[in-house]
Amino acid sequence: MHTYHALVLNLHQPPGNLEHLLDEQTWEAQEILFALDRMPRSLWGQEDLARVHLSLSGTLLETLSNPEFQARVYGIVDCGKLLWFLQNQQIFDILSTGYYHPVLPLIPSADRPEHLRRWQGIAQHLFWRAHFHGFWPPEMGFSMELIPLLRRFGYRYVLVDSEHVEPVDSMSWQELRYRPHIARYGDDEIIVVVRDRELSDAQESGMDPGWFVNEVAERTRWCDFPPLVTTATDGENGGWFRNVTDGANYWSAFYLPLLDMIRAGDANLRPSFIHDYLDTHGAHGEVRVATGAWNTGWHHGKGFTQWTGSQTQRDVIARYEVLSQRLHGWLDQACAANANAGVEDLSAAEEGSVPSAAEASRDGHWGLSTAEGGGTQVVRPDQSVASLEQFEQAQAQHAAGSAQAMEAFPPSLRQWLEDAQWHLLRAETSCNIFWGEAWCYRAAADLDVAEQLLDQIDTETKRQ
Repeated sequence: MHTYHALVLNLHQPPGNLEHLLDEQTWEAQEILFALDRMPRSLWGQEDLARVHLSLSGTLLETLSNPEFQARVYGIVDCGKLLWFLQNQQIFDILSTGYYHPVLPLIPSADRPEHLRRWQGIAQHLFWRAHFHGFWPPEMGFSMELIPLLRRFGYRYVLVDSEHVEPVDSMSWQELRYRPHIARYGDDEIIVVVRDRELSDAQESGMDPGWFVNEVAERTRWCDFPPLVTTATDGENGGWFRNVTDGANYWSAFYLPLLDMIRAGDANLRPSFIHDYLDTHGAHGEVRVATGAWNTGWHHGKGFTQWTGSQTQRDVIARYEVLSQRLHGWLDQACAANANAGVEDLSAAEEGSVPSAAEASRDGHWGLSTAEGGGTQVVRPDQSVASLEQFEQAQAQHAAGSAQAMEAFPPSLRQWLEDAQWHLLRAETSCNIFWGEAWCYRAAADLDVAEQLLDQIDTETKRQ
């Protein structure tokens, strides 16, 4: 019986960060670009075994696909070729995430769908595909209330940190950590894939392939099922991933030697895509996931301490809510105006056209169907083309509904509203409130602009 390994790498750069580093800290910017470019180049010819999940934030994709940025860094990295190489679905599986990389439980619930929708828009264009299997919560920030939203967007599974997973029914430590499970919120359910925190810490800091093989063997030795060991870290931060010396970075010192060990029969590991594992082995048992994030440095991730530790950070988060309520108040007015004029309501386009997760699960949509086996609930995939088409149609209807809703405003007000939403979403970037208070000014600057634009809308509509 093999042990399966799911490798997950998170890749994110805040808006304008790479451009700033090129101006102020050129070598650091080059290290990041080299780290991104090194992934596909290291894995050329490794299609027989290499399997890597990548989460790329919308802001990183926006930067890499920007023609001006591509021209600026040409000669360092060819960004066009990099994006092309990442389309190799034999090696890379792209995970969905939020466009501006927000800690989703910390931002207003009304703003969350637009982060997901905008990411899908750019990723579908750049990676030439309509559907993505799994969801990577930025900073692994997860709460159970996200489940209906993720199911509505068609995601089959979500990654969560092992520190926060709690069994509903009795299960061993190995089962809890090395098997996918089901998490439910109301009538909605989703598969959760558990990140091994300790092995991920080792992946982040540097490890020997022999040590990793032995450690995985010890951790899974009592498994009476095919275990799925998931390690997830940043993929372009830290010296282990950025080191340009051959034989001294993650790919040349660890991953490629690990593949050689597997080929030689010296390791019982098998790299795997998560969706392939689910196709064969399904998900077993039900869990709850406590609200929290992954660990960073000495922060454990409980209570989102990294982003909420100071009053300044909490004040920024409070402003998210205030401005979001004002923004969505105007959007709701636009929807109501168009509904009264015979135009389909925006919320109906967003929710009514897409079956609920409970309906999707019951009808076998979106890769979930239930069966009973050995007294344990097993969730196995149902590859429903019709359900994917239904989801895509609903997304198209929502886009049309959004455009129609905006038509309720004069062009100037419409532009102000769109700009206000853009600044609010960008302010919600997790990095803005992660570095203590060092970057809170970035969030404040965007929030100030959003507030000014909403004030302009208030003033202008009172005149009319």
